Amino acid sequence: MSRVKRGNVARKRRNKILRLAKGFKGSNGSLFRTANQRVMKALCNAYRDRKRRKRDFRRLWISRINAAARLNGMSYSKLVGELKKANIQINRKMLAQLALIAPRNFEQIVTGLKS
Repeated sequence: MSRVKRGNVARKRRNKILRLAKGFKGSNGSLFRTANQRVMKALCNAYRDRKRRKRDFRRLWISRINAAARLNGMSYSKLVGELKKANIQINRKMLAQLALIAPRNFEQIVTGLKS
């Protein structure tokens, strides 16, 4: 069987990993074996955290809405329930933005729901 020289393919594969590891500290960014481990770990973390980011933002919006609603004499759960009853379809992101940027408008929504 004839010999197969893999120099070019292997080098390209290694360089791809080293490019992904650019900026890592110490040997994690320069030696292939450690860089490969760090890159695999980083890609796993990135995949997991793309899902987690959505959760974290939703929690942030809910806590902002809750704080603003309590300033206007209503809890978060009551506010969301009243919005559903009144058939007002506004998502939590927009409600949180209203509470943060335009508190008067948010207050009008809450007082409109109370009456």
